[in-house]
Amino acid sequence: MDNTHSMDCIDDRPKENCGVIGIFSLDGTNVIPMAIDALRALQHRGQEAWGLAIPNKIPLKKLGLVSSASSEFKAISDEYASSSVIGHVRYSTMGRSSLENAQPLKVKDLCVAHNGTIANAQELSNLVGGCSFTPQSASDTLVAAQRLVSLISDNGEMGKALSVLKNEMVGSYCFTFISDDDSVYAARDPKGFRPMVLGHKESDNTYIVASESSAVSAVGAKMQRNVKPGELIHLSKKGLETEMFSDAPERAHCSFEFTYFAHPSSNMEGTNIYVARKNIGRFLAKKFPIKDADLVIPVPDSARPAALGYAQELGVSFDEGLLKDRYSKKGPLRSFIEPHQSDRVEINRWIIPIREIIEGQHVVVIDDSLVRGTSSKAIIKALRRAGARKISMVITYPQIKYPCYAGIDFPSQEELATFSENKNMTEEETTEMVRKSIGADFLGYNDAENLAAAVGIGKDSMCFTCASGDYGSLGITPEFKSREEIKGE
Repeated sequence: MDNTHSMDCIDDRPKENCGVIGIFSLDGTNVIPMAIDALRALQHRGQEAWGLAIPNKIPLKKLGLVSSASSEFKAISDEYASSSVIGHVRYSTMGRSSLENAQPLKVKDLCVAHNGTIANAQELSNLVGGCSFTPQSASDTLVAAQRLVSLISDNGEMGKALSVLKNEMVGSYCFTFISDDDSVYAARDPKGFRPMVLGHKESDNTYIVASESSAVSAVGAKMQRNVKPGELIHLSKKGLETEMFSDAPERAHCSFEFTYFAHPSSNMEGTNIYVARKNIGRFLAKKFPIKDADLVIPVPDSARPAALGYAQELGVSFDEGLLKDRYSKKGPLRSFIEPHQSDRVEINRWIIPIREIIEGQHVVVIDDSLVRGTSSKAIIKALRRAGARKISMVITYPQIKYPCYAGIDFPSQEELATFSENKNMTEEETTEMVRKSIGADFLGYNDAENLAAAVGIGKDSMCFTCASGDYGSLGITPEFKSREEIKGE
């Protein structure tokens, strides 16, 4: 199949970078309490909705945080008691925030939870007899599930169906499935865009597949390994079975996972996220050795390890000059993955500078990324009000110039801080434009080579499409649209 696709219709779909789990207990233990704990451990991957599914029952879906339903946990554990389950936390980058868009989804006797983006959902929709595909009429997950169920009925087995589907489907995906015959499946896309790990809990002989190892640890299980790109895991009363539905050698691990998305306690592709972020900070200090700095501070929370590594490498004091108000309604949430701009502004309003630390100092602020510039502008204004003498900002991620079609919320060029009508601007000119826009005295961006070297993964095995504009790893040719066109708002 020719995997070069025009994007004139495929922008019109929900896409999401979420968290998924699949659990199966060979001892027959009720794993619903374990599923709830695992989803809470993946809450940083999605704050909009959550859900779980067991065999022969309509999936349970809830809006908001998992913890907001804490008073119902016992009732849910009793009502949905099962030795097998899949679950999902949702971070939507397209489509509207609603219970209908929450997962898992059920198609015939198969429930599915999905982390990623199916870029050619319109084409898949046509294969299953669909009509015009929009964020309001369907989701990419639903279309993929419908096509998979159709292929299973033709081929008889999940592995064979995925072998066909992988050639029809373009995008990033980690799936967990549960069938009414009490089987749990997990599949990771052939290039490994999104992360997935396998763990085991000896005490009740329970296997768990999850987006991150933080969820494995949260339920008292031990991580065994990463799920291989192109691998299908099957959990049933027979135990653990595995097969490869693709043996493609190319990799495209999402670089943004290492700087922002993943939990710092997680291990991903053989690398601990906290250690990787600290190392990124060290490499940044070599790239931008700001000699007259008095103080290095992180933007809470995910930039903390990088700021510490930067300060240690430079030999400059590290301190907490900015704190989140954890007692406000929005304070503890992550501003980047909030779906609405007003919510992002509200969160940043509750990042509070400490004047006694900042006043009179040349402050180097380390942040994990600079996407729209909203957060950076607000933080720099707050630091100025707190009396900072000079403010340098260093970003652990390269310039984000292009939308992501592999599951991260960079959906339209014009909302990016780097956007300009002048298409011939150099990287240095773009940096200067953003620096003026956010009000910093100095702005420095990481580069892809430096980030990859710090993480310890080859640059060619990581996805930097949002920085480079090279969509070759996805096999698509984008046609960029505005956020309003994509969301249908």
